[in-house]
Parts: sequence; structure tokens; C-alpha cells
Amino acid sequence: MQRSDLPAPEDGFVLTHFLVVSNQDRSRRWYVDVLGATVVVERDPVILKVANSWIILNVGGGPTDDKPDVTLNTPPDTTTVSAFMNIRVADIAAAHREWSAAGAEWLTDPVEHAGETRGYMRDPDGHLIEVGQATGMLEMIDYD
Repeated sequence: MQRSDLPAPEDGFVLTHFLVVSNQDRSRRWYVDVLGATVVVERDPVILKVANSWIILNVGGGPTDDKPDVTLNTPPDTTTVSAFMNIRVADIAAAHREWSAAGAEWLTDPVEHAGETRGYMRDPDGHLIEVGQATGMLEMIDYD
């Protein structure tokens, strides 16, 4: 393992995604199989390097001394979402085929919208993940 494999910058900061999961082994397997994550730490918590980011997977739990009024749970209702991961891909059709074959379940096939084609999938605990490809978005931006 190299220092660059860890979300531990020598300067500034990095942004990681922390997801509460019910089964660390199942979730780790899903992120490795579907998104090609590299396992940095096996468990407690699981730390994964995914492309140019990191995902931390850990079980939920009650309040602690540094978050005295907070309880961590998996999504209790998958129809109401307040946050989700957004993955941008170069070829959404290829990602849809590859990740579906690896076990990803999509809400729908990718749909074309103004400026992008996007679809949504869920991990084993119901965390929503948007997958999108910029199609006409780059032409819509004024770079001056």
C-alpha cells in the first residue's frame, strides 16, 4: 500500500463519501465487483479507493462523544433521498452494460436529458447513485 492509496492528504484536503451499511463484506464486494473499487482497508471501517475518490463503509450506531445527538442508519426509506453519489462516465451505455453484468440494479435504463444522459442505481443498502454522461452539456457552458 502507498500513502496515495489512503484518503490522507499531505496538504489541503480530500473529499470522501461515508456510507452506513448493514453488512460491510457484502457492500465491499458490491463496490469492488460493480465499480472496480480497490480495497484499502478490509473493515471497521472499509475504505475503498474508487477512481479518483474514496468511499468509507461502516455499520451504523448510536451517538458518540463527538456526535452526541446523531445516530447512523442505512436509508430507512429509499423513496426519499437527501443526498446521493454522482458518478460521471465517458460512455454511459458501456457503464450500464458492464455494471449491470456485475450485479448493479438500475431504477431505469439511462435516459437522455438536455445536456446529459443519466441513470440511477442503488447499492445493496439502497444508497442512490446517479451515473451520467455529459452529451450536450459541454457546449452549453460559456468558458470565457
